[in-house]
Amino acid sequence: MTGSRVRVAVTGLGVRTPAGNQIKEFWETVVAGRSCARTITAPGFGGLPVDFACQVSDLSTSAYVTPKQERRMDRATLLAVCAAADAVSDAGPAHVPPERRAVVTGTGLAGNETGEATLLGHDGRGDPSALYVPKVMHNAAAAFISMRHRLLGPSLTISTACASGGHAVGEGLRLLREGSADMVLAGGAEACVSPTILLAFHRCGALSQRKAEPERASRPFDTDRDGFVLAEGAAFVVLERLEDAARRGARVYAELAGYGRTSDAYHLTMPDPDGDGAERCIRQALADARGSAGDVVHVNAHGSGTPLNDATEAKVIARLFGPGGVPVTSTKSVLGHAIGAAGAIEAVVSVLTLHERLVPPTINLDSQDPSCEIDVPREPRPLVPGAVVSNSFAFGGHNASLVFTPAPS
Repeated sequence: MTGSRVRVAVTGLGVRTPAGNQIKEFWETVVAGRSCARTITAPGFGGLPVDFACQVSDLSTSAYVTPKQERRMDRATLLAVCAAADAVSDAGPAHVPPERRAVVTGTGLAGNETGEATLLGHDGRGDPSALYVPKVMHNAAAAFISMRHRLLGPSLTISTACASGGHAVGEGLRLLREGSADMVLAGGAEACVSPTILLAFHRCGALSQRKAEPERASRPFDTDRDGFVLAEGAAFVVLERLEDAARRGARVYAELAGYGRTSDAYHLTMPDPDGDGAERCIRQALADARGSAGDVVHVNAHGSGTPLNDATEAKVIARLFGPGGVPVTSTKSVLGHAIGAAGAIEAVVSVLTLHERLVPPTINLDSQDPSCEIDVPREPRPLVPGAVVSNSFAFGGHNASLVFTPAPS
């Protein structure tokens, strides 16, 4: 899966997730299959038809921002700034000129915390502070990250709903290939666990209703799946040219070899039942990686746990790789669905899957839906070296697929 084109390395990882805020803890939770879904006890959530989600806990920020800076940030921005800083630290000093450093951030609902607090906290009239607009801007995270790390190159924000994080990482690959940057910090962030968003997703039929057992609510590919579990979080990767990483002796977790992006152009909230857009997206990513379906050894699925989405994605995976052809994981069974951050979080999982040579399990799979003719491991499984595909499929018909390959020996 290589050629004369620029090869791109993943050299740094950073996360803020319900599974943990450090890479080691995060990976251990995902591999152990410990559900992060919990009933929310905070004020405002009591009496909701869905009162559980996957939230980030123990968010210590003092090492990352000053109290004054934190007051200027929505929670999504704060998650992003912390995760991005850890990714930069993890990658080590790259000595890249500031004008050659870039950031690409993905988000679907950034600023929601600030917007909801402003509107609901003042009898519905709204009484915005002078910081309201800077806090609700979708590009606030990219702006703060660029200022903190002096990234003077492209500073971009992608908002394609649940595909935002995947698109952000993919667009980071493109910036390096086209020569617009020598280092890219790419990822996604979301903080949308709020009464309004929970109620809105519930009313459109997207959320699981399992209030009595939230830990078992996210059950991708299971016969009894009834929707996703809402989550928050952030994840970032540091991308650089493989030759530059080798020159400075950096640790390379994996290569980002391919990127695909398509549109269903079918329905605002439902996927094309035939899966044409998703299949074209994966094929495009494989072609971009100069590989084929035969090179793929694992798929980190979008796997939201909604009936139609899982059935459609499983159909596409079976068509491309054969029924039971490759092991398929839905990390959302453990982490929930972090909307615009999901693709970035799952990109980090895919990188760690290659780095650790271990396929994470999908939990709560008591009885696999017969229509989902794919191999879904219920326990961790050793990974045969090869290509890993990470999928993100979103409301609006936005599709993103990433192809990761093992780091060179």
